[in-house]
Amino acid sequence: MPEFHAYARDVIAFVEAHAHYAPYVAFLLAFCESLVIVSLVIPATFVLLGLSPLIAAGGVPLLPVWAATAAGAALGDSVSYWIGFRLKGSARQRWPLNRFAGGLARGERLFLRYGIWGVFFGRFSGPLRAIVPLIAGMFAMPPFQFQMVNITSAMLWALVILGPGAAAVKALGY
Repeated sequence: MPEFHAYARDVIAFVEAHAHYAPYVAFLLAFCESLVIVSLVIPATFVLLGLSPLIAAGGVPLLPVWAATAAGAALGDSVSYWIGFRLKGSARQRWPLNRFAGGLARGERLFLRYGIWGVFFGRFSGPLRAIVPLIAGMFAMPPFQFQMVNITSAMLWALVILGPGAAAVKALGY
């Protein structure tokens, strides 16, 4: 856990010192948070939550950071979807996915039970965020349908992550 705290402090300190890089940092964090397997190594949601008040206090407009966060999340899920689409059922046997059988099973249950809504709400569940798009690809969810729900949920997720912190800073007059 200490490594995570150091990582979070370093990223937040970087954005505090270089606010003009905030959209790029937010894009990269959201992309990593939404990419299968990488999301387990780089827990970016908490860093994004920590960045939102800094962004508002540092004078960086919320809109570009929100758009970058949504785009990064949508792209990460798209890559996860295409990995699943390409590998199909063999994804379960491939390293490193074969080490996460429980997570894959939970993602599969969510997708099979709720379909498109499972993809949408999976975005808001940390452990399933990057797994559900992989499962959607494995089960050959139509690409257009996936992208519509992917982009919509990414836009809402980015707002939920960034909005409250930025609004609080604005309300406090910083």
